[in-house]
Amino acid sequence: MGPRSVPRTPPGGRATADLPADLLDDFVRRAVAEGAASRGHHNKNYVLPLTEPMARLLGRETGMSSIVRIRQTEALPVVIRTWHDESAILRALQGALPHVPECLVSRKKFAIHSYVEGVSLASVCGNGKPVDGLVIKALAGLLAQMSQVRREALPPLPGSWPHNGKDGQGFLRALAYLGDRQIRQSNWGSFGGLFAALGIPEDALIRLAERVPPMARRPYSLLHADLHRDNVIMTYRGDPPLICVDWELATYGDPLHDLATHLVRMQYPDFQWDEVIQAWAKAMQAVRPAAVRGLSSDLRHYVAFERAQSVFPDVMRAAKSLENSLGQKALDAATASVSKALRAAAEPLRLPNVPSEAEIERVLFRWQASCWERSTHPRAVINWEPDNRVKEHPDFPHSAVLEALISEGAAPAGRVFKGTAHLNSVVRVAGSDLPVVVRRKVASVCRRERGFLSEHAVLRAIEQSDVAVTAPRVLALGQSHHLVAPDESNPKDPFAIHTYVGPADSDQPPNHPVHGLLPHEADGLVAQLVALTQVDYRQLDPAAEDSDFYASLSDRLVSLVRDLPKESQQLARVLGLPNAARLKEILSAHRVTPRSLSLLHGDLNPWNLVRRDDDLALTIIDWEMAMVGDPLYDLVRHMHLTPTRPEIRTRMFRRWERDLPSTHTKNWQQDRRIYRWIEVVRSAYVDLDRLVTGASLDAPNVRRAVDSYSMTLQAATASLGLPLRWQANPYLARALPYGDHGSNTVLRLPVGM
Repeated sequence: MGPRSVPRTPPGGRATADLPADLLDDFVRRAVAEGAASRGHHNKNYVLPLTEPMARLLGRETGMSSIVRIRQTEALPVVIRTWHDESAILRALQGALPHVPECLVSRKKFAIHSYVEGVSLASVCGNGKPVDGLVIKALAGLLAQMSQVRREALPPLPGSWPHNGKDGQGFLRALAYLGDRQIRQSNWGSFGGLFAALGIPEDALIRLAERVPPMARRPYSLLHADLHRDNVIMTYRGDPPLICVDWELATYGDPLHDLATHLVRMQYPDFQWDEVIQAWAKAMQAVRPAAVRGLSSDLRHYVAFERAQSVFPDVMRAAKSLENSLGQKALDAATASVSKALRAAAEPLRLPNVPSEAEIERVLFRWQASCWERSTHPRAVINWEPDNRVKEHPDFPHSAVLEALISEGAAPAGRVFKGTAHLNSVVRVAGSDLPVVVRRKVASVCRRERGFLSEHAVLRAIEQSDVAVTAPRVLALGQSHHLVAPDESNPKDPFAIHTYVGPADSDQPPNHPVHGLLPHEADGLVAQLVALTQVDYRQLDPAAEDSDFYASLSDRLVSLVRDLPKESQQLARVLGLPNAARLKEILSAHRVTPRSLSLLHGDLNPWNLVRRDDDLALTIIDWEMAMVGDPLYDLVRHMHLTPTRPEIRTRMFRRWERDLPSTHTKNWQQDRRIYRWIEVVRSAYVDLDRLVTGASLDAPNVRRAVDSYSMTLQAATASLGLPLRWQANPYLARALPYGDHGSNTVLRLPVGM
């Protein structure tokens, strides 16, 4: 036994100046070499009995167990921290929670704590298993007991903390902003491209903070903020029965936050949630009744936030697990973890399209391949098979293709663009002056409007025609695959590589005319539409001349309506839109003047136009909706999809008519109204389906369209000569987005924020 005459260490840790540095360093080295190890968020923990010299200096008994906590400076910042000095937190707890660990020594790189004897709850009752009712009551009591710690005893709070000590809305907003700064921003440089590929926007937590609603007033208190099964110690003596450890993430705020993090991180079975909530309410009612105000209405917001912010550390941990592992088992585990995190975060973060597990696996594999290429491992993990429809490009040999595929998974966030149907990653390869873009179809997106021509064939035809149309060039086409995994579990992943037309030497994204074209841009676009008429379309669609373009356009719209999901069709009827058969009758009553055909882009929305510094002013990208048809249709559809001022509209039509022969323009003034009408009707169905299914809502052109759906619906029903049935239900009318004044973007409003 150690000398009892030596005074005990003051709570919170002895001044390091009083302890010989060589003695401390020697003890820490012994702990690493001999102690039992475990891992925390940012610490490695080693349990070791106090040596006689250490016990004497610390005023403890020789042989008493201690825990050496060594900070891992290389660990990812994946947690929200209010305070960075755990010893100060432990010092504040000594009066109210006397059984928590004491900090015996605190230094910059390590700390020595007293060791709590017992076993973790996780070791006797693993995640997902039911927890005994008595244990639940004891845990609720611990959470309630924390409210007795005086605010004055705690370390100073950050300057951004809410000044009102009862403001739940302000506290949750502060947490969201901290999460964005400490977790998302700190890791965006390394993982931003991965998040973008998975459909998690850069401002997800900021937008969540802006949606936090007013809540009931509850007095702030000390919160553990990380009370999961590994941090609950069941003591051998049973007095007290449970002790909380690992206080590094403690904070001060709304006690509902502690309950929410406890519910989620303990991984209780669903049926036990009500039992835990009721136990917490009863325990808190006994010591601080005001903390229970608004429990039934406000807890869901904190649960939503916990699930939302968890997607960032969960994705990063899964990605890190692949950096030194090639096995399919590791990839499967990472995929399952990311899929679970995305599903949990989808509602609170309003992620419109959660990728399928197959798509997540492909994204993670590309990340894994890039990691291995950057490491010292000599083994290749990715290969590809060329598509013979595109021959090896003289400016981009097959070796450059492989290099681009290896670099794809590590593309930074500013170089990853997720569109309506494609994931685009911009990369550089050795020996090339300009970046290229790797394009892959997003498998989880079901696009109602389908293309009819192969994009690579269209781009090749434009290039071979040598006309004044600024479009990307196709450099490669093929399928990539994993070299290590068996073929049966490793489906081929199609891709295309194009020249990149955005800023070559900047992390800035391409500049799109989202607010409409400037006069010189309008001139440049018309010049390119005129030039498209010179492309030989017969090699792309030999049968085009034998068909009636308007009739084909109408039939495609009728087929689209007929193939909509049952839920979308049902709501369309409720809103007064005709079914497919009735729509066919309405459309067939119109005729369009036959005009000479040409190659059309088919989807000239602003995000498919990239600004450039020359006479043509714009590069036209994303040709997957290209078709052969009436050149008037391309111009009218562009004006439907793009904000166009009257003077710009007049300017474009005049130049278009002037520069094309009459065979392409006759009777255009009469027929443009029909094309405009059919596009309004099409949007009424397509945008409604997007609202119902959530498809492609993360694409900016889709977002803008659905944000004014009520106006689109009114225009469509009026042009069809049909009554506005939806006004009969005022609740349904209020749910429809209406221009800049509508805040809802889905008809099924989410729970929480």
